[in-house]
Amino acid sequence: MAGIVAGALWLQTQATLPSHPAAALVCALVLSLLFLKFTAGQFWLRHCAGFACGVATGFLWSALLASHTLSDELAKADEGRDVTIIGIVSSLPSHSLQGVRFNFTVESVENPGASIPPRIALSWFAGSRAGTTSVPDVRPGQRWQLTVRLQRPHGNANPYGFDYELWLLEQGIRATGYIRQQGLNEKLAEFVPGIGNVVERGRGALRDRIMQALPDREYAGVIVALVIGDQRAISQSDWDVFNRTGISHLVSISGLHITMLAGLAAWGAAALWRRSFFTRLQLPLLMPAQKVAALAGLLTAFVYVLLAGLGVPAQRTLYMLAAVAVALWCGRIAGITHVLCFAACVTVLLDPWAVMWPGYWLSFGAVAAILYATAGRAGSGHAAVAPAKENMQLTNKCDENGKPAAKADGSANATISVDAADNSQSVFPARFGLTPQSRASMVASLKAAAHVQYAVTVGLVPLTMLLFAQFSLVSPVANAIAIPVVSLFVTPLALAGSLLPAVLGTPLLQLAHGAVWLLAQALQWLSAWPHAVWTAPVPPAWAFAWALAGTAWLLAPCGWPVRWLGLVTWLPLLLAKPDHPEPGKFRVTAFDVGQGMALLVETAGHRLLYDTGPAYSLDTNGGNRVILPYLKARGIHHVDGVIVSHSDIDHAGGALAVLQGSSVDWLASSLHGRHPLVQAARRHVPCVAGQTWRWDGVVFEILHPSADSYSVPALKPNARSCVLKISTARKSILLAGDIEAPQETQLLAGIAQRVQADVLLAPHHGSGTSSTAAFLQAVNPSVALFQVGYRNRFHHPQPQVWARYQALGIRSLRTDELGAIRLDIGDSVAVETYRSAHARYWYGR
Repeated sequence: MAGIVAGALWLQTQATLPSHPAAALVCALVLSLLFLKFTAGQFWLRHCAGFACGVATGFLWSALLASHTLSDELAKADEGRDVTIIGIVSSLPSHSLQGVRFNFTVESVENPGASIPPRIALSWFAGSRAGTTSVPDVRPGQRWQLTVRLQRPHGNANPYGFDYELWLLEQGIRATGYIRQQGLNEKLAEFVPGIGNVVERGRGALRDRIMQALPDREYAGVIVALVIGDQRAISQSDWDVFNRTGISHLVSISGLHITMLAGLAAWGAAALWRRSFFTRLQLPLLMPAQKVAALAGLLTAFVYVLLAGLGVPAQRTLYMLAAVAVALWCGRIAGITHVLCFAACVTVLLDPWAVMWPGYWLSFGAVAAILYATAGRAGSGHAAVAPAKENMQLTNKCDENGKPAAKADGSANATISVDAADNSQSVFPARFGLTPQSRASMVASLKAAAHVQYAVTVGLVPLTMLLFAQFSLVSPVANAIAIPVVSLFVTPLALAGSLLPAVLGTPLLQLAHGAVWLLAQALQWLSAWPHAVWTAPVPPAWAFAWALAGTAWLLAPCGWPVRWLGLVTWLPLLLAKPDHPEPGKFRVTAFDVGQGMALLVETAGHRLLYDTGPAYSLDTNGGNRVILPYLKARGIHHVDGVIVSHSDIDHAGGALAVLQGSSVDWLASSLHGRHPLVQAARRHVPCVAGQTWRWDGVVFEILHPSADSYSVPALKPNARSCVLKISTARKSILLAGDIEAPQETQLLAGIAQRVQADVLLAPHHGSGTSSTAAFLQAVNPSVALFQVGYRNRFHHPQPQVWARYQALGIRSLRTDELGAIRLDIGDSVAVETYRSAHARYWYGR
């Protein structure tokens, strides 16, 4: 089972899928390894053969599923053309001010010759651009006839960024697009029967029920997430608090919630079955109550997991419960490690791409850490609650090295304490009415809960550093508060309030929301602590493996020598510093932000952002979606300066998020003094031609705009773009913003000799109003960067402009085709593109 998971992960790192001959070779390998496993005489050989067989099987199975999913593709010729389709809304729609988004299952295509994938993602926009102020009420299970305009799956490709193309592949979505308002769009049926449609319609009804009971409430989205697993209504600011305090795993249908609900259902079913539902049927004689309880718990968990939208933590819990239930029904003993591996394996067999998401590893990693730290070590805790007249308590004493203290005869010093009742009496006075056994049981339970929290917190440190480049120092305190509040109070109230009639359910939902609000206040206070989160660069593989081994040493049982030495292995993980260029050289990372500009310039000791990408929606932009995740993964907490070339939203859209999410010394721009970015900056400097500074042997020069241009109100923002030249002793780059032909002419007339550069950021994304032949000849670059969006509505770069660059022999690099582009500039210019260096089989299809 572990081999199957490893094989699936191996496939997801491949640039291409295996060919048919290679797949046949893998099949032969699987059969050979199976034969070896069952015929080899040596124990280690059998297990190595079994693991290798699992790797080959997981690799081959994942390749077959990937090939099948990728076979449904939108033809290049069908991109950007209007197509009329008939199909069914197959997902819970996501509403926003811009409109509504949903998945659509295509049943038929009205345009002859058009080849449309069976599952697509659509947006129905509202607003002046869409020509309408509202969109129809779209619900799961409805059949519609729609006129759509589609494109092949495409997302921004950046280091440490979200892989949208992989996410679409996992969902089986092979085209995205939007609905044309000018087309014939009509609803053909209110509901089409089907299991998936029933589930999604039910989820939608519960969401509507919650939103109606909690109109305009701040944390209504959290209640929705706890009931149906839909987290899209939770704001980014709330997610920041949840992540900093380490409780984001609770803001969903987690394994803890599913287990709790399944346990309640199993307990209720067993109680009723033992009593034969208060009849004389004597049902326990027909079937043991334990089997009925297991079946009831499993069915309850299955229904709840459907409501959760089949998230990975929910799937993990369901499969583990299924393994235990099947073992019980078959009279088998289910080893807990086998149950965990079974759940991990089944998840991958059904969804090979699950291994690419942090939730998979965090979910199984947390359970594995708990099992490793607690399985088979509860003897002392159980002994404390053993019934005895003297309230005997077993205590294991260790010496200062963590070894069990030995008696004179060399045996372990396990003693029976007769005065435990007196000790617990001081903690729980007699006036509480607790028996000695109850007091000892409570103490043991508290110790066990604390040990579990310790195991999870410590055990996941290497993994969270690898996945998120941070871990929360306040997580133990936050979870100690949040777990009982959310699991034992908020979730039951939210579920009951969603299912009961409005007259009963609404007060329960409001009570649950009030509890979440109070919890959020405490979490915000914890999150505001300056040292709430420890951050460091994403570790290399060797540092992660070394820290993982040390963590296993640290969580080893009592008696393992010098367990505290496990902390030493964390030092390379926690104390790493971000890499940087050598003095006299600099690095430029041109991010793939779609239709917009954003570049990070790094010298040996300084960092500068030139533009910050576009705003994608009210809550998302190039700053919080691309730049900040990259900076955090690199371990960069401080940016010396930010230059916003001008006020256009595709250049300034992410600036406020950057100013709020990192430490920035100064902002330079051509913005007016009342602009929100100027007001938010710690220090603002207007861009003026002639400004220069030197960082670590690298020279920075502002070439445009001139000081007198600020007194000409008729100038467009593009005309005042900040133009920056960065130079080493031998090479240079010119960042031209959105200047157009008049500004290019102005530069050539004034400082033509200073615009020459080896690398040019194409002015105005390669629009037809810029990149004149005279300007290109004066700059004379060997490399040009085009930061453009895939199939952008401006058609940048314009064909005639692109041809102009090609005619001059300039190597032209586009972010929509190559992803993020990294340039290392010193005595030469070294180029690395993300989609080439990080090639995956789902790219470029």
